[in-house]
Amino acid sequence: MRQLALSTVMALLVLTGLAAQRATTPAASAAGGPVMAIETPKGAIEIRLFQADAPKSVAHIIGLANKNFYRGQRIHRVEASLVQFGDPTSRDVSKRDWWGRTSSGDPIGVAEFNKHLHVRGAVALANTGNAKYADCQLYIMKVASPSLDGKYVVVGQVIKGMDVVDKLQVADLLKTVMIRAADPK
Repeated sequence: MRQLALSTVMALLVLTGLAAQRATTPAASAAGGPVMAIETPKGAIEIRLFQADAPKSVAHIIGLANKNFYRGQRIHRVEASLVQFGDPTSRDVSKRDWWGRTSSGDPIGVAEFNKHLHVRGAVALANTGNAKYADCQLYIMKVASPSLDGKYVVVGQVIKGMDVVDKLQVADLLKTVMIRAADPK
């Protein structure tokens, strides 16, 4: 009986260690990429982009941000598990029923699945069921959602401002969205 209890404790320790490793792997590998800085009325959010792991997707997002594509948009979807933005229609509050349905019109055309998981703070590209059609809408995970792993391209990780993400509501404004260069190595 004692040996069974010891085996159970050892198994739990191994599983706990694996869960902790799984939850920290994306943030640890995020070092060095460019940072997307978002200013909202509720505070600032910083997202380290995974340029090395999703180069075409990240280049597309950076290009949009540098053209002020995201500036003035609003959060168009908030659920217990995520917050989503990136629909240009969200600039017009009279079209609120259409928020979440439009794009930049320039889908990436490639699915860059990578090792990054849908842990709390993960940032991924939304799509309409086919990752090749991912474009400009991004979502930030408020809780881990392993069921999304491998279905959406994880492009970054929140490194500052998860408390702000937790406070965001539908129609909150993206005042500014800027890209800062990668940290020197």
